[in-house]
Amino acid sequence: MKWNEIRYRKKGLPPGTMGWPLVGETSDFLKYGSEFMKTQRSKHGEVFKTHILGSPTIISMDPELNRYILYNESKGLVPGYPKAMVDILGTNISTVHGATHKHIRGSILSLLGPVAVKEKLFPNLLKCVKSFTADWDGKTIDIQEKAQEWSQQMAFFLAFKQIFESESRSIYDSFKPEFEKIVSGTLALPINIPGTSYHIGLQARSKVIKLSREIIKQRRSSSTIHRDMLGQMMSDETKYPLNDEEIISQIITILNSGYETVSKITMMSLKYLHGDLKALQELREEHFGILGRKEAGESITWEDYKSMSFTLGVILESLRLATVVNGVMRRTTSDLELNGYKFPKGWRIYIYTREVNYDPLLHPEPLKFNPWRWLDKKLESHKYNFLFGAGGRLCPGKELGLVMISLFLHCFVTQYRWEELEGEEMVKFPRIEVPNGLHLRISKY
Repeated sequence: MKWNEIRYRKKGLPPGTMGWPLVGETSDFLKYGSEFMKTQRSKHGEVFKTHILGSPTIISMDPELNRYILYNESKGLVPGYPKAMVDILGTNISTVHGATHKHIRGSILSLLGPVAVKEKLFPNLLKCVKSFTADWDGKTIDIQEKAQEWSQQMAFFLAFKQIFESESRSIYDSFKPEFEKIVSGTLALPINIPGTSYHIGLQARSKVIKLSREIIKQRRSSSTIHRDMLGQMMSDETKYPLNDEEIISQIITILNSGYETVSKITMMSLKYLHGDLKALQELREEHFGILGRKEAGESITWEDYKSMSFTLGVILESLRLATVVNGVMRRTTSDLELNGYKFPKGWRIYIYTREVNYDPLLHPEPLKFNPWRWLDKKLESHKYNFLFGAGGRLCPGKELGLVMISLFLHCFVTQYRWEELEGEEMVKFPRIEVPNGLHLRISKY
């Protein structure tokens, strides 16, 4: 440990500790999460150095510095996600920058942006959520498991079907288990030994690449015209042409997007609503009001979804309070000086945005569930609101995620009431989860 401190002792660096050689302070970072951050901040201030996830890292809890880093990618502050995440997910929108990022982002928005969601995905999403929640009356369910299952069924299966419309039925069962391994491997130490999450994740990536290449090869040798996402990406007429490797990376990115975050926000929304009957009643009134304007059997429309202002408040407040995403990572491409400290070339910067969500100046009574605060649209556009990223890195799947959760809440609160069974412990870092499940007793409303 002494050797590690000496190795990273450079004049001008922020204060901090580097932990053990190779592994650094990764164990404490993952195990204690926000408490680790608070302890280090109390000792060293809002900017400090550490060694996590295989790299020397500077952690910033300073909102103004975080905003500067997020909005100044061109000044040597490029994406710097952990080695395991980059190796397993490959070249994707989160890891590239400059013209490549602009090109890939444009491609993803053409597939998953608001226009695509409205015109191609919305009707299928509504049918899927209605079918999924149809027979829960009288059951006790693990909402964590159900939300994850539903998220995967909607986010994963529907995305899968949109990509591989012709082949979806025959290859879905081959893809899905590999993506579960990929998700587990992205936040592991990059130790490539059989049995580690990293090794398993790399193997899963290889299988997905092999399957994707086979499908692309089959399509290139066929004269059939395909109208799905893969067909669009392979088309010579697309505005964003991609080679085969880029197409495969897009496939992995799209299938991985929202694989976990949508289910966690859904679970936490129900948990917070159960504890706030006033908010639940207002949410129900909004959705029954929409149904009251419909003829018997008439489905809700995109315009109905856009009118769900209180529902959006519930989702944003659940995302803020639960902090499903704790921060983002960048990497320096040259030696920099920020806030009076030196940021050496090649070091990673962890922009820790969690604490901003609990700033009483930005969010009065920050630990209280208050969806009404988001009815003031100024808050959503506040310069320190990083719920969906910032600058050119705003989440391209934002609209799809909001639609999925809104439709789930619509179907759930208009059909059911629920009772939460006590005694379940919740873990909030690095990912929100309830190890033994979050069990709800469901009955007809």
